[in-house]
Amino acid sequence: MRLIQILIIFVAVLTAGCKSEFETLRTSNQPEKIYKAANKYYDEKLYDRAIALWDVIIQHYRGRQEAEELFYKYAYAHYYQGDYILASVYFKNFATTFANSVNKQEADFMASYSNYKMSPNYKLDQSYTLKAIEGFEQFATQYPGTERTESANKLIDEMRKKLEKKSFEQGVLYYKMGQYQAAMTSFENTLKDFAESDQVEEIRFLILKSSFILASNSIYEKQEERYNKTLDNYNTFIRRHPDSKFAKEAKSIEKQTLLALKKLKG
Repeated sequence: MRLIQILIIFVAVLTAGCKSEFETLRTSNQPEKIYKAANKYYDEKLYDRAIALWDVIIQHYRGRQEAEELFYKYAYAHYYQGDYILASVYFKNFATTFANSVNKQEADFMASYSNYKMSPNYKLDQSYTLKAIEGFEQFATQYPGTERTESANKLIDEMRKKLEKKSFEQGVLYYKMGQYQAAMTSFENTLKDFAESDQVEEIRFLILKSSFILASNSIYEKQEERYNKTLDNYNTFIRRHPDSKFAKEAKSIEKQTLLALKKLKG
């Protein structure tokens, strides 16, 4: 027991000594020595310490030969720490400041990739997804035919799938809540924004179904107009998807719609 206590005290003293040494270095007002130590911490993947030291001297090295390497590593250190918001900013700043650097393309890519890392589950706000897509599209235009551009395009496709799912599920939510007008509008926006979606057939069927239910539950004055709109939606659906798995149910909706219109006119 006594030995364990001694070991704990020894480790505590040792740790305190190391911390004191780091703090002494950080406050030493010796930029060259701090710069060298920061690079060493970076190489050892102790990014928090590297950043803490660079923060002290970063202004001192602006405009100097070492600045390019320092700012590049500074951005990556934040990225490796998982601080993607700041990493994106620093990579962007690097690409702007060092426009002739051999690392400019990498920095431009990583500025958008850091936003990609912030892209959340499709159910959440997609601001960072949109920022990443915009950044990657600009990157692809600026660096056509490169390996990084191929990666950027794949990531764009991945994120657009996420946006598509969010858009589709929003329509489904409106449908389940009985807000059929909102569901139709949402589904139509999904078709507009994601015309190549694998779910186009289902989306058009849900528009048809929402249209029919909306008409059926409308006040008398609006029923004829909305039933006619349902027929338009049916014709669009069956013309584009004649062999659909929803065709039988769609045909049933058409029959009920025609019958309802006949009663209204009678």
